Amino acid sequence: MSLDTVLHKIDGEIDLALDRLISLLKIPSISTDPAYKGDCRTAAETIVNDLATIGFDAQVRDTPGHPMVVAHGGPDPVDGLPHLLFYGHYDVQPVDPLELWNTPPFDPVIEDTPKGKVIRARGSSDDKGQLMTFIEAMRAWEAVNGALPCRITIFLEGEEESGSPSLVPFLKEHAGELTADIAMICDTGLYDGRVPAIVTQLRGLLAEEITLKAANRDLHSGFYGGLAQNPIHLLTRIIADLRDDSGTVTLPGFYDDVPELSDALRAQWQGLNFDHARMLEDVGLSVPAGEQDRTPLEKVWSRPTCEVNGIWGGYTGDGFKTVLPAEAHAKISFRLVGQQDPDKIHAAFVDFVNARLPDDVECVFSNGHGAPASVMSTDNPAFEIARGALSDEWGVEAAFVGAGGSIPVAGHFKEVLGMDAMLIGFAKEDDAIHSPNEKYDVQSFHKGIRSWTRILAALAERS
Repeated sequence: MSLDTVLHKIDGEIDLALDRLISLLKIPSISTDPAYKGDCRTAAETIVNDLATIGFDAQVRDTPGHPMVVAHGGPDPVDGLPHLLFYGHYDVQPVDPLELWNTPPFDPVIEDTPKGKVIRARGSSDDKGQLMTFIEAMRAWEAVNGALPCRITIFLEGEEESGSPSLVPFLKEHAGELTADIAMICDTGLYDGRVPAIVTQLRGLLAEEITLKAANRDLHSGFYGGLAQNPIHLLTRIIADLRDDSGTVTLPGFYDDVPELSDALRAQWQGLNFDHARMLEDVGLSVPAGEQDRTPLEKVWSRPTCEVNGIWGGYTGDGFKTVLPAEAHAKISFRLVGQQDPDKIHAAFVDFVNARLPDDVECVFSNGHGAPASVMSTDNPAFEIARGALSDEWGVEAAFVGAGGSIPVAGHFKEVLGMDAMLIGFAKEDDAIHSPNEKYDVQSFHKGIRSWTRILAALAERS
């Protein structure tokens, strides 16, 4: 195998790779909105057709929701060569609020910015640009060498942005086909926007939607104000009670299963020289919130949270309508760490809310879903092999890091398939994922392709 030849081919054909990414970004594969069901299938079929051109046996696999993409390539598993599972997702977040986009979200453009060229479109960073870094690495390798370096299974999901309801049943049904030596997940990013990183721990997630119901209809605030219960008042009081003045979550038992950082890990993280002031400044803030007795890096990587993601009720249109609303709504999420159990936290949250309701008001809990935190062991030699390959490509020592986000599939791979996962991605913190004007650096895309090539070559050579 010729690594330098493959890397040279990647460099010479990066514009073609960008064209293929742009074609995929044009497909509005929004998994949360039923109106885009057909587009989700189109995205899956597009990727399957593309994988077939580079030698993969690729299929669209139906689920009760959006389809999965499963593809197999490379030589049959043999002693000395690893079998790798690569995971990504082709679905994207909704684009609202549309008026805040500078360009249409599904009309991708390449822009010059003060920080370099970027691809601007929904899904460019999360996760189409990321998954295409791996596919393009496979394309270049196969073109130069005539075959892939080892057995590779590609597994792409179409419901990651809508809670992954089909994921675990699919994994259980197809465990024999999907189990490999190690999984690779491409849904993370660079540390500090410049240092390649392998994520070794992720926070879990519990998402809750609540509706407080009071009167049987909206009421005239002149006739009923001061007499009838106002569910917005109740809701805001309940939300305020969830955290104290120091930023500590007050849910009973919330911290029971939260571990303290080891001295070694704390020292390693301190050595990363995390600049929280710059991170906050980039989003127009300056004062750290949350638990005041914790370092900023602990807060985003190893401490649990409770956040309000949305709140509404009553009249919110133009002008003024003096009503007491019949209902008030909120979306609340908890980021979980350590051994925190989403079901246990959910039960505590239900009790917490119900204990604060007067007799005339009820709370309906809906759309709740959760997954525990994930911690990956770096004892597997593949982690150090990948870290060395990343360091060679980026010219700076790659880091083992934590991540504040939640990628439940890593835990599912461990629980259902019995294998560890390496989380490697090339996004930046200012990519505006889930927000208007999402972008992906062209350099990150290019070096991401080269990085996967180096990782695969190193794993195949040293296994």
